[in-house]
Parts: sequence; C-alpha cells; structure tokens
Amino acid sequence: MPRIELPSGIALNTRIEGPEGAPWVMLSNSLGADLSMWDGQVDLLAGKYRVLRYDQRGHGQSDAPDGPYSFEDLAEDAIAIMDHHGVDKADWISLSMGAMTGMGLAIDHPERFGRMVFADARSVATDAYRQMWDQRIATIQDGGVGAVVEGSLGLWLTDEFREANPDVAEACAKIISGTSDKGYIASCYALRELNFFKDLDKITLPVLYLCGGKDKGAPPEEMQEMARVTPRAQYIEIPDAGHLANINQPRAFNEALASYLDL
Repeated sequence: MPRIELPSGIALNTRIEGPEGAPWVMLSNSLGADLSMWDGQVDLLAGKYRVLRYDQRGHGQSDAPDGPYSFEDLAEDAIAIMDHHGVDKADWISLSMGAMTGMGLAIDHPERFGRMVFADARSVATDAYRQMWDQRIATIQDGGVGAVVEGSLGLWLTDEFREANPDVAEACAKIISGTSDKGYIASCYALRELNFFKDLDKITLPVLYLCGGKDKGAPPEEMQEMARVTPRAQYIEIPDAGHLANINQPRAFNEALASYLDL
C-alpha cells in the first residue's frame, strides 16, 4: 500500500492485508521499529480481519516532520489514517509507544474502536523515566541513532533469544538503525511527557494488557497495576519475553491474541 497524505500535510506509510469486507484491526509500532515488527502476527489476524498496519510518524517509510511530537499528534495520525481508508471502527493491537498511542485513542475516541491490546507499555512518566529519555535524546544528538542500537536490543530481546536467533536480532538492529535521528528524538519527547495512568479508569473499551515477563522497559508490576485500574481489562504475562514480546515469544503472544480476539 502506498504512502498516504494526511490533512496535516504529512505522509505516512500504510499497508493493508486480509479479506475485503472483513472487520478491521489496526497495528501500531513501538519506538525505533516499523510496521514489519508485526510480520509474525499478520497471518493469524488476516484469517478474520482486514489488517491495517502503518509506520508511526518519524519511523520506517513515513515522514519525519519537525518535533517534538506528542501523543495527541500520534492519536490524530491514527484517526486520520482510519478516515483515509474508510475505517469507521477497528480493533487495535499495539506495543510500547503504539500502545501508549492506543491509550489516548481509547480515552478520547472510544467510538472508533472495539477491543484494544496494549503490549509492553508504561502509562506515566516518572522523574527517572523522563531523565532516561533526556539521556537518550542527548546520546542520539551526539552519536546518531546508531549509538542506541545495542542498548535498545538489550531491552527488546532477551540475551537467550539473541543468542539463539542472531538473524532476528540483526534484522531488529537494522530497523532501529533505519529510524531517522530526527524522528526518533521527536518521538522521545512524547514518551517523556507520558501521562495516561490518571485516566485509565475512564476507559470503557475492553483491554488486554500483554507484558513480557522479562520486560525491563515496561515491568510486569507496572502493567499489572494498569490492568487493575482499567475497568474492563485482562492481564496476561508472556514468560521469558523482553520488551518486544511478540518477537521474543511469538507463539505465546499469538495464543493470547487468538484467545482474546476469538481467532
């Protein structure tokens, strides 16, 4: 599917798969990734859904407009993509920054969505969390995105997975390296202002929180608390998975999706 131009003037890369006329599901990527991070889930989903995935602004083949970005910007992008493709309502599957985008959508645009899946995500920025993003921004300003590839892989994938799957780790490294410095830094500013926890109790949609048991980026105890305060939430932990649980443990991740989405 070609890039599409939004009313805001930026162009985002989208891809549609699955049978015409099927219900829609939208997939939203994490920081430093692109729509290819969902390759291991598309076949499962396309048996039931018309699958719409996209590169968040600043990522993949989408434009990287001037920053800083906000989660309001990212939510508006998602709604504009839906409007462009004639999607009145969709289920939503997302991870990390994509899941944070989904939280904003569930709070502000519940009429456009059905079942939500938020994987490996925090919901509020603590002082320490903001400082971490400030440090990462400074690192990229000094050395480019390449300077954070190894650290990102250490969060995304467990050591055991990297040793057993060097080809996957190499592919992930290439995706991170392919993210523009400008887009990555602009997205970091959205993450350092993260502030959805106070509104999770207002979400009326059903939500599945998925968390890698070894996720150091969004620890299980934080996601358990998010699920506790979200009225219609379920929580499933994926054993032996790091921050990208869908890549670390695709079978367990897909089984959780299949059960929740009646696939």
